Amino acid sequence: MSSIKKYVAEFIGTMVLVLVGCGTAMTVGCDSVYGGGYILTALAFGLVIVAMAYSVGNISGCHINPAVSVAFWVKGDLDTKDLLGYICAQVLGALAGAGILKGIFALGDIKDMTGGLGSNGLAGVGGSIVAGLIVECLLTFIFIFAILGVTCKKANHGNVAGLVIGFTLVLVHILGIGLTGTSVNPARSLGPAIVAAIAGNTTPIADVWVFIAGPLAGSLLAFAAYQFLSAPEVEKKAEPEVKEEETKEEE
Repeated sequence: MSSIKKYVAEFIGTMVLVLVGCGTAMTVGCDSVYGGGYILTALAFGLVIVAMAYSVGNISGCHINPAVSVAFWVKGDLDTKDLLGYICAQVLGALAGAGILKGIFALGDIKDMTGGLGSNGLAGVGGSIVAGLIVECLLTFIFIFAILGVTCKKANHGNVAGLVIGFTLVLVHILGIGLTGTSVNPARSLGPAIVAAIAGNTTPIADVWVFIAGPLAGSLLAFAAYQFLSAPEVEKKAEPEVKEEETKEEE
């Protein structure tokens, strides 16, 4: 498979993720944990992963997330050239998705229920940068850990991997939306933050580094933990017992 096709697949996948995931949050809102918008947004992000996994998974692996690409790069399944290509495609896809949303909502005079194109923020953790980093690191750890586990066997790639990964993303969103909005994906955070800043709302871009550093740290931690747990045990070979031969001394 040519690299260009892989990059285009990552661009499309990330664009759809932002378009549907952030678009759902913008449309229905997700301020209340008990509101339908909260669950709808979590499902939107997860179901996009399911759809894209079975659409472009056989082309690029359907990373559509720099944190995922970094994990597979460290693992040795992605070379440095493709890592950079994937990340560029993912960020551009996120920008495109956020730009399309901005255009639709402006043309239709639709109220953005999030106030910032579905951008991530620290309001749910009282503005604490440390809390935000911890939340994003842990949520990404769970997400990447599940990805590494379900993709370790090639037999799972076309069968259950897409479902497991998609619903794991739903899982982390259920906890994270009320805290940081749930990023676990630097591209997903960067795209809407940049477009919001261009439109005059600079609040999301000020804290966007948290949603880059946190997920990347969580990705590396997940890889380290998975490598430790999946490493084969080195069995110590029993040393053969040396029988001492009694020698008879000739008198």
